Amino acid sequence: MEAETVTGLTPLLVIVTAAVVAPLVVDVLGRWVVLPGVVLEIALGVLIGPSGVGLVEENDVITAASGMGLALLMFMAGYEIDVSRVGGGTLRRAGAAWACALGLGLGAAWLLLGWSQTALIIGLALTTTALGTVLPILRDSGVLDSVFGARVLASGTVGEFAPIVVIALLLSGYRPLTGSLLLLAFFAVAVLAAWRMSRGTSARIQRLVRVTLGTSTQLAVRLCLLVVVFMLWVSTVLGLDSVLGSFAAGIIVRVMLFNNHPGEVEEVETRMTAVSYGVFIPVFFVVTGVRFDLSALVSDWGAVATVPMFLLLFLLIRGLPVWFLCRKGLSGHEGVALALFSATALPLLVVLTTIGTRAGDMNSAHAAALVGAGMLSVLIFPQVGLVLVGRARVRTHAGEPAATDG
Repeated sequence: MEAETVTGLTPLLVIVTAAVVAPLVVDVLGRWVVLPGVVLEIALGVLIGPSGVGLVEENDVITAASGMGLALLMFMAGYEIDVSRVGGGTLRRAGAAWACALGLGLGAAWLLLGWSQTALIIGLALTTTALGTVLPILRDSGVLDSVFGARVLASGTVGEFAPIVVIALLLSGYRPLTGSLLLLAFFAVAVLAAWRMSRGTSARIQRLVRVTLGTSTQLAVRLCLLVVVFMLWVSTVLGLDSVLGSFAAGIIVRVMLFNNHPGEVEEVETRMTAVSYGVFIPVFFVVTGVRFDLSALVSDWGAVATVPMFLLLFLLIRGLPVWFLCRKGLSGHEGVALALFSATALPLLVVLTTIGTRAGDMNSAHAAALVGAGMLSVLIFPQVGLVLVGRARVRTHAGEPAATDG
C-alpha cells in the first residue's frame, strides 16, 4: 500500500518541482528576454509529460490539483473585477467589441469548416481573453491601476465571462432553453449569495476574521475557499461548466470583503494570492503542458500550419474590435497594446478543446494547435504590449497629454 502511495505521489512531486524550477529559469533568462512564467510552466509540463521524457502521467491526484488550480485562476480573475473601475461606458464598449468578435469568430470558423460543433468551439475560442493569465503581468509591471489597466480589465472581464456563459448555454449538453433556465437559476443563486455577503456580518465573525489572520485558523481564507467550493458545487449540480462557478465566486468574495471587512482586504488578498499563485495555479499550467499532445500536432503538418493562422485570427477577430471600439482616451501606443492584451487566450482554450475532444468534435492535433497558438499569444502579445505602454509613458513624461478614461 505504501509503495502504491509513493507511486501515486511521484508524478505530483515532479510537477511541483517543475513549478518551482519555472521562476528560477525565468529569472536567469530575464537578462535577455522577458518570459511569462506561465509559458515556461506549460513548456516544462510538455517536457516532463508523455510528449517529452514521460516522467509524468496524469492520475486522480494530479487531476484534482489541476482542477483546483483552474478554479482558483478563474476565482482570482473574478476577484479582480472592480465595477467602479470597469462600469459604465468602458464596460459597454468592451461588451460591444466582444459581440463583434463573436460574429467575426463564428463567421470565420464557418468559412473554414462549415457549420459544425467544431466551428462553434473554434469560433468561440477566438473571442476569449486570458484575463487570469495577463493580470499577474499587468500587476507586476505596475500598470494595472492605470487607466490603461482599467481598459484591459474591462475587456478581459467580458472576454472571459461572456464565453463562459456561451459555453454554459451551448456546450453543456442541454438544449438552449433548458441551458438558459439553468443559467438563470445559477445567476439567481449567485446574486442571492452576493446580496447575503454584502449584508453586515455579526460582530463575532468580524472579530474572528480580524484576530485569526495571524494564526493557524485563517478564518477569512477558509471563508473564501468555502465560497469557491460552494459556487463550484452549484454550477456542477446544475450541469454547467465549473469555471462559471469559480468566476462568480471571485466576484462574490470581493463584495463580501469590501463591504464587511475593509480593514482586512489587503491581508486576505495576500493570503489568497499566495494559495492560488503559489500552489494550485502553477500546477494547473504544468498539467496543461503534460496534457498537451505534441506528438499528435507534429505528426499532422496541416495542424502545425494552423498555429500561426490561429495566432493571427486572435489578433484580427479579438484584438481589432477592441482597438476600434475601446481605445478612446488612450494614446496610439496604448490602443494597440490594449488590443494585444485582449487578444491573449489560454485557460478557456484548454476548457473548450477539452470539451471538443471528449465529445469527439475535435481531433487531438487541432486541439493542440489551438492551445499552442494560445501559448504563443501569452508569450508574444503581452511583451509587445508592455513595450508600447512603456513608450506611451515616456511620451507622457515628456509633456504629451496623458490617457483619460471615459
